[in-house]
Amino acid sequence: MGVAALITWVLTAGGGFVLLATWIAKGGVRQPRTSHFPPALVFGHLVLAAAGLIVWIIYLITKSNGLAWTGFVLLIPVALLGSTMLARWIPTYRGRVSVPANTAPAATPVDAPAERHFPVPVVAAHGLVAVATVVLVLLTALQVGGG
Repeated sequence: MGVAALITWVLTAGGGFVLLATWIAKGGVRQPRTSHFPPALVFGHLVLAAAGLIVWIIYLITKSNGLAWTGFVLLIPVALLGSTMLARWIPTYRGRVSVPANTAPAATPVDAPAERHFPVPVVAAHGLVAVATVVLVLLTALQVGGG
């Protein structure tokens, strides 16, 4: 189960990097900022998730149950920060103007938040696989299913 958690963690990180690259490319860190995501929120999420992944890899090598729990504990603020970003993203996503199929789409306003450009399937997959990761890490730390 620990290896399955590693796989889901890496898949989650891949989706996260797509979202991060989109956010940066669309002006998430430029001044003046229009993003609803403070850089500390985004990069705090990234750093804690990366630290947890490193701890998890070390856990898989050493099989130290304390490291499994450390990986899980690191995922708690990662999940909270991710949930905060999701809550801030939903109004931005809902604020998109729907365009009838027979007309050309309007250009995205220059002052649109960077996160408006997030691909919805990537956001959904990132969140769902992240939840699976948290569950698998917890089950592994609890030594359910043989560790």
